[in-house]
Amino acid sequence: MTSSVVHLARLARWGVTLARRRALVGIENDPNAPAPVRSLVRLARLATLTGKRGTPDYAGAFRAIGPAAIKLGQSLATRPDLVGEEAANNLLSLQDSLPPVPFAQIRAAIESSFGQPIENLFAQIDPEPVGAASIAQVHKGLTTDGRKVAIKVLRPGIREKFARDIQTYEWAAAHVEQMGGEAARLRPRLTIANFKRWTNSELDLRREAASASELAEQMAGVPGYRIPSVDWDRTNGRVMTIEWIDGIKISRVDELRARGHDLAAVSEKLVISFLTQAISAGFFHADMHQGNLFVEDDGTIVAIDFGIMGRIDRRARQWLAEILYGLTTGNYQRVAEIHFEAQYVPSYHSVGEFATALRAVGEPMRGKPVKELSVGQMLDGLFAITRDFDMQTQPHLLLLQKTMVMVEGIATQLNPDINMWDTAAPYVREWIRDELGPEAALADRLKQDAETLLRLPGLIRRVEEMFPPKGGAPEPPPLPAIALITDRREKAGWLGYLVAAAAGAGLLWGLTSLGWIG
Repeated sequence: MTSSVVHLARLARWGVTLARRRALVGIENDPNAPAPVRSLVRLARLATLTGKRGTPDYAGAFRAIGPAAIKLGQSLATRPDLVGEEAANNLLSLQDSLPPVPFAQIRAAIESSFGQPIENLFAQIDPEPVGAASIAQVHKGLTTDGRKVAIKVLRPGIREKFARDIQTYEWAAAHVEQMGGEAARLRPRLTIANFKRWTNSELDLRREAASASELAEQMAGVPGYRIPSVDWDRTNGRVMTIEWIDGIKISRVDELRARGHDLAAVSEKLVISFLTQAISAGFFHADMHQGNLFVEDDGTIVAIDFGIMGRIDRRARQWLAEILYGLTTGNYQRVAEIHFEAQYVPSYHSVGEFATALRAVGEPMRGKPVKELSVGQMLDGLFAITRDFDMQTQPHLLLLQKTMVMVEGIATQLNPDINMWDTAAPYVREWIRDELGPEAALADRLKQDAETLLRLPGLIRRVEEMFPPKGGAPEPPPLPAIALITDRREKAGWLGYLVAAAAGAGLLWGLTSLGWIG
């Protein structure tokens, strides 16, 4: 187990790295950050002899810290609404321009993972990668049976580096949450747990391949949107092989226009495909940045890179659909009621007061095109009022918010006049009618009652097992609880605890207050 001293050393090193590149100025000026945290950030800046003026180098800071921080930077690059345009533009260089691993190491990784020469799998591999990211890099190849493929290979040693950094994130999160108040409301431990789950999925390419396969099945009936097929014979935990896509990146608007694509139609198709994934399927591609979407000659949108996926259960999807529809129609009372039904807002608050707060955020924005007012801005406004109503952070909603803002940004680039509400409302209204109408309610009730009847025999058997007939061996008496020596925890002195809590807060406040841990 890693010691507290090691965790503190890592946190201090990361803090110094951020301070040297002026990447902590935002936290220092954040009035919501605790005073001790701002003091530590100010101390780090003074210790590194950096001033509050000058251009912050966010990308350089995150790259210098390591792979887990790079993933944070990649996510924040899609969140100019949170970090500002300057920071978001600076962090864009983290997405596709990292130095690649030499091909000799990639070749060795492929052969080691499959236990056979690379020539048995691929007739040809381009040694120059088409993309190099923080976790893996991608090469274009040709299989031995003549199919063009994309080969994604994990960077050597990346799993070990992530495990080390995540241990420190967990350690710091535990100390931060014990501070209570706003730090506890942000639920840093749960946020770190979700981040760990997401990154573990990204670090096992079989999981990513499985996500691609599942999403392909769910979106099979949606016209104009598809997922490349997985080559399972050439896929394992460290290598994933999928169909090569000959298309135009969705960010190349001029090239799309020159090829004769209807950009308004592509924009609407992107929005509807996202709503289909999030609301209808409850399983959505949560990394829909511009580099992961292509447009084929016939206008079909093709998505790649399924390392980060979001999942929402059916009840939460119903709440989400009603919230979106309530916002589009101005029914703020119903939106407020859903927040209380979902227990997002504690019951001791007033539904009416919460509805008024929602109206103050939503009414100025409703019915206007994205180029004038942003859905992302509305979502930020919604999250801003949660503090007043003691609403705890909902990590699955943060991931959904992040993805929605990404989709909105791409849709706006394609069609600056798009109105996200007008585009989404017909789909959401139809889904609500199908899922929450009388027929759906009756079908759900019949299904639940039938499932209850089928469970009755098993329930009776379990009751009989709990209360067997008298006789046989006597029931053992209850045993007293004994404190084991292995249960003792190392007790640090008060000074060490304060230093640990403050140092952990310095890092975790910056990450959790931005809405996404990396």
